[in-house]
Amino acid sequence: MTQRQRRPPRRWADLSGRQRAVLLTLGSVQLSLAVTAWTDLARRRPAEVNGRKAVWAAVIAVNWIGPAAYFRWGRRR
Repeated sequence: MTQRQRRPPRRWADLSGRQRAVLLTLGSVQLSLAVTAWTDLARRRPAEVNGRKAVWAAVIAVNWIGPAAYFRWGRRR
């Protein structure tokens, strides 16, 4: 059997201008969500958070899913 040849990973220079813009936009949105979630978490009292604040701080670091989970399930209303 022959080994399947793998393509080398794409580099920033290989991307088109549009692809770069999309990646920068998505990265900015992701970072904004995480910073907003961490700021909200820091300002809340422990009684206003479902679970331990340290755990939620770590969960928020998980791309996209973490901040969304915090805003959905981490805060008490």
